[in-house]
Amino acid sequence: MGDSGVIDWDFAARTGARLAPRGPRTSRYTADAVTAELADASVRAEAPVREVTGLADGLPVPAARVLDRPEWIAAASSSMRELMTERNTRDGKGEDDGDGAFLGGKPGGLQAGAMLAFLSTAILGQYDPFTGPNGTLLLVAPNVVAVERALRVRPSDFRLWVCLHEVTHRVQFSSSPWLAGYMKDCVTTLGDGADEPLSAVVSRLSEALRRRDELGDGIVGLLRATQAPAQREALDRLLMLGTLLEGHADHVMDAVGPAVVPTVGRIREAFDARRTRKQNPVQRILRALLGMDAKMAQYVRGKAFVDAVVGQVGMAQFNAVWTDAETLPRTDEIEAPERWTARVLG
Repeated sequence: MGDSGVIDWDFAARTGARLAPRGPRTSRYTADAVTAELADASVRAEAPVREVTGLADGLPVPAARVLDRPEWIAAASSSMRELMTERNTRDGKGEDDGDGAFLGGKPGGLQAGAMLAFLSTAILGQYDPFTGPNGTLLLVAPNVVAVERALRVRPSDFRLWVCLHEVTHRVQFSSSPWLAGYMKDCVTTLGDGADEPLSAVVSRLSEALRRRDELGDGIVGLLRATQAPAQREALDRLLMLGTLLEGHADHVMDAVGPAVVPTVGRIREAFDARRTRKQNPVQRILRALLGMDAKMAQYVRGKAFVDAVVGQVGMAQFNAVWTDAETLPRTDEIEAPERWTARVLG
């Protein structure tokens, strides 16, 4: 599903909207109140995030979009089409180029729509750096309501806590404009391997299976084992960037503290327990295939990295991480923060 010609993204959005489960039952009054409070919380979260991080001082605060599940699916489809179309334009392809692109678009759209339908039930919020001139902060209201009810936490505190995480992503990208281009380049490099002969992919996988030295990370290890060196390096860069972004956001959520979110301790305890709870076999398989378990590991590993570095040198020196691609943590530094400190800060 690497080229936009292989996926009909409009069909993906329609399919995802039809397949997505309904959110929790709420009255119209409650739904409107949740939307208004999330929009307000996304603005209120900006000041404490900037204070803790020391980033984005003086930059504007764009409004967030508060969405339901079908609206998030439509937004995600549009963003993914934008990424794929940009790659095709660079490669000199039209959006419908390729053999059987029209016929191939519907099956690809069906698969993408099913994937987005499943993800639409799990996403609380998301910062999309590729939409609009300043990116777009998306908050999925029914999912926020579902989780706060399940955790039995104070709704107003939980909504602000979620916004602290997502606003941190907005601050990361707005204060470091090069990040979006870096991410696009990595995605483009990954896509460049989509047309590689299957025989080469199978050969690398067979070799990895014989050595059994690259398959220790579940679905991520399997994916790495099938990739050519350039694509493997791009995947590693994306994984390290995601680990940093998510860990930094989790660090900020907790660093803001009870002065801003009175029940932050209770929320963190309940939310961490939810992340590690047992799931039925079908959910476990879907989460593995979609890389969601790997993303959960990113939060833990990334937060440990940020906690360690900030604890050692302070936030101001930690912020050297946002300088350019060379100052991002490498794969051997996430688990050994002192290596990053020695390399980047001397």
